[in-house]
Parts: sequence; C-alpha cells; structure tokens
Amino acid sequence: MEELMEILEEICPDVDFEEETSLIDDKILSSFDILSIISEISDVFDITLTPAEIIPENFNSAQAMWEMICHLRD
Repeated sequence: MEELMEILEEICPDVDFEEETSLIDDKILSSFDILSIISEISDVFDITLTPAEIIPENFNSAQAMWEMICHLRD
C-alpha cells in the first residue's frame, strides 16, 4: 500500500488519498490522472489492467485501488 500511496501522491500531490473515497464520483481525478495512475500501477506492480478493471469503483479510493492490485497479483 505504501508504494501505491507514493504513486498517487506523486501524480496528484494536492489530494488526500488517505481520506478521499469519491475520487472518480466527485471528479477529483482527471482522465489524464487516471491514465497516469494506471500506467504507474502496471509498471510498479507488474500487472495488466484490462478494460473490465478500469471502472469507477476500482479508482474511487486508494483502498479500492489497492484491493484491485492485490486481486490482480494473485
């Protein structure tokens, strides 16, 4: 989770990823931010995200992203 938080804070330093639970729903992340996050997650965690994983529920919070990463690593 620490690596994920570093990625998120580097891409969007003004967002409180520890508390925020509506990153997509409240339009806190731009489409460019999301693409950057997907790219970094893929590289750092050596996983491939398919279109099925790229849904708002998986990106609304850091915890949701972490759960997706853990699921894809299994």
